[in-house]
Amino acid sequence: MTSSSSVSTNLCGIRLNNPVLAASGTFAYGIEFASLVDLNAIGGIVVKGLSRTPMDGNKPPRIWEAEAGMINSIGLQNIGVKAFVAEKLPALRGLKTPIIANVFGYAPEDYEEVIRVLDGEEGLAGYELNVSCPNTKHGGIVFSSDPAMLEDLVGRLRPLTKRPLIIKLSPNVAKIEPLAQAAERAGADAISLVNTFVSLAIDARTRRPRIGNGYGGLSGPAIKPIALRLVYEAAKAVKIPVVGLGGIATGVDAAEFLIAGATAVEVGTATFWDPGAPVRIARELGQFLKEEKIASVGELVGTLVMP
Repeated sequence: MTSSSSVSTNLCGIRLNNPVLAASGTFAYGIEFASLVDLNAIGGIVVKGLSRTPMDGNKPPRIWEAEAGMINSIGLQNIGVKAFVAEKLPALRGLKTPIIANVFGYAPEDYEEVIRVLDGEEGLAGYELNVSCPNTKHGGIVFSSDPAMLEDLVGRLRPLTKRPLIIKLSPNVAKIEPLAQAAERAGADAISLVNTFVSLAIDARTRRPRIGNGYGGLSGPAIKPIALRLVYEAAKAVKIPVVGLGGIATGVDAAEFLIAGATAVEVGTATFWDPGAPVRIARELGQFLKEEKIASVGELVGTLVMP
């Protein structure tokens, strides 16, 4: 691997030893993986989504292995923000790795309360806002599909913290650019994409869905080409950094997202079969830079040459 300086980067003021982060919802709260991987070798950890109060999640079965990925409908199960602060954050504070809290809610007030609780605590480098949740006060519309609602939400949260706000966008939209631009206008420091694709798996013998909740979210290698396209389009539309995710399993995969315009990447589904995937992928990315005689990971960002 090349020297650490070759893969180190800066994501909206957050210094990363490498640009490969563990994605929210796939790496628990981070500390649960301490016996399996060196947590200090990961570029950053985005913890499991945190809500105002604890949530049990959806009924099982909640995961189905698809042909080239995974469908899940966990239902954002989590211990709630106050329990996270009391039970998980103290151990996370001892890590050198930047910790980013993923925050979600069903109305703006939910996000506001979670941010207020977290912002009084040390040990967090920033927040990633999962805006792919139904806004129950507006007929089930998700924030990530309505630029006006998204801009309003981010605008309400921006004054509550000086920490970086990363907005996680959904791919389940007609065009990604208006959403990316709405987040930027409202004061977001970065955007991350993509979240999972709404999907359906069917058991032909029972004629019922494979997932207990019916629909689920598709992730893994199957979505990578579409995720790359959306990252490219979003990066062209905004000036703030982009974090790319969707099917990343190797260092070359990570390089492709950087070339498409991402400043950093998140690894999710790959950790289900290889808990050390974020560290391995960062090592492979470093080797790729060495082989291509590229001095800095930043030299890759946004270098795609389109016809």
